[in-house]
Amino acid sequence: MQMTGAQIIIECLTEQGVDVVFGFPGGAVLPLYEALFQNKNRIRHILTAHEQGASHAADGYARSTGKVGVCIATSGPGATNLVTGIATAYMDSVPMVAITGNVTLPLLGKDSFQEVDITGITMPITKHNYIVKDVNMLAKTIRDAFRIAQEGRPGPVLIDIPKDVTVHLADYVAKQPEPILPRTERLSAESLDMALSLIKESERPMLYVGGGVIRGKASDELNRFIELIDAPVCTSLMGCGAVSSLNERFTGMVGMHGSKVSNMCVSACDLLVVVGARFSDRVVSKASGFAQNAKIIHIDVDPAEIDKNIKTCCHVVGDVKVVLSELNKRLVQPLHNEKWMEQVDSYKKRYPIRFDNESQRAKKLLKSLQKVLPPDFFIVTEVGQHQMWAAQFLKHIQPGHFLTSGGLGTMGYGTGAAIGAQIGNPKSRVVNVAGDGSFGMNCNELATIARFRLPVIILLMNNHTLGMVRQWQTLFFDNHYSETTLDDVVDWVALANAYGIKGMRIGSDDDPMPILQEALDLNAPVVIECEIPVDDKAYPMVAPGASIDDMLGVGELGDY
Repeated sequence: MQMTGAQIIIECLTEQGVDVVFGFPGGAVLPLYEALFQNKNRIRHILTAHEQGASHAADGYARSTGKVGVCIATSGPGATNLVTGIATAYMDSVPMVAITGNVTLPLLGKDSFQEVDITGITMPITKHNYIVKDVNMLAKTIRDAFRIAQEGRPGPVLIDIPKDVTVHLADYVAKQPEPILPRTERLSAESLDMALSLIKESERPMLYVGGGVIRGKASDELNRFIELIDAPVCTSLMGCGAVSSLNERFTGMVGMHGSKVSNMCVSACDLLVVVGARFSDRVVSKASGFAQNAKIIHIDVDPAEIDKNIKTCCHVVGDVKVVLSELNKRLVQPLHNEKWMEQVDSYKKRYPIRFDNESQRAKKLLKSLQKVLPPDFFIVTEVGQHQMWAAQFLKHIQPGHFLTSGGLGTMGYGTGAAIGAQIGNPKSRVVNVAGDGSFGMNCNELATIARFRLPVIILLMNNHTLGMVRQWQTLFFDNHYSETTLDDVVDWVALANAYGIKGMRIGSDDDPMPILQEALDLNAPVVIECEIPVDDKAYPMVAPGASIDDMLGVGELGDY
């Protein structure tokens, strides 16, 4: 059947199970938006306030549903406005397809109005990208893009489509998507046997788990593996939720803002089993001092990550769900490490998170929030101190329910991502834990939340400063607060009201529970401004260049 390129895009998206896209129209994508108008009963379009918001919404949708997120932008500035969101998804291995329009084929390369080489710009931050110059290649390109976005280590793919390609005619033949099979071509029996041998020989095994377990939907297999090898387990920021915070073997996050217990265990273990993690500098810190006493097993689907940052003793390359399943089958008899687990318990009693000379306001707010939230909630964060507090003090029970920008650390991520999570999970409650600096970057997306009446709650921790940067200035730059004090007289409650959103305020002495409960009961969008002392810090913390067991802010108060 003959169709225009725009119609082919709609058919191919429908083939892939896409029923919602996020975007912003413009001249180069007008034919596609005409096709969306004609197919509004098949694909819902969420108009964001800015293209960056669309990219973050597609990201949040993908992380919270496990599906591919789709965003659309026009040529030139529309396309470049997607770049930060694409890079965010790339760093955190999020399956996304970004569709951009471009000028017509005869105008390419001539500095035409709103022309930009978006494939050249995004080459380093996509798994793959395309410019489609022949309408006959359009359907195949879209199908390939969705496959690439999902297979192996997920990531974003960009498809750039000149405007005339969307109006040219071509034959379209419907095709069922090919199943996405786990990548196991590099998985060998020898590597599994070697890993198993090291595990059985170990007396002090430790697991360090990253976001790859969540992307690989391998949490069940991981939990079984933890039980079988009788080991403590820590996570990276991206791994929060891969294992339940309530698991007695869980020791917290690891790294710069991890728990002292996790960092001590990594330093004391004789075997570190790393699953779906990439040894980020925010975890490893001083590489020469990381897990010095341990042999390291690295399990990951991406061979490029093996021995990239830390040299390993053994690596098992393959889909983490398959690898963990195979190891679990081979562990016929559960292992027992009572002495080691007793040592870990002693660490937990000795090194809780402290608040010397600091208030506990953030902790009280987040603990109160957890108490009033229904079980199936999603937490999204911006980037900064509030992000670390949310990771530390909230209990992360389910994989894929804690959404945060880890690799890129994108301030302004949270509001867009919360929109995507709420669209993808309409029956769940979504809370964006934000700081005043990050929230100010993309607060224009309140317009999107209001337009679609999304019951997103924004918990705005307002310390009137760029908190994490100020913390570094306090600790390492002699209290020189260069351009980090936000003394603007911004009334965030009034701003929310201006968008038609309920604004609420929790003062520094207020009991947060009744206000949070009232906000939840509204079942409508709410912005809650919460006063936080300006000098509260995100502790514990590893100073730059220090070993991970040398932490600031470790004492006797607090809990996990």
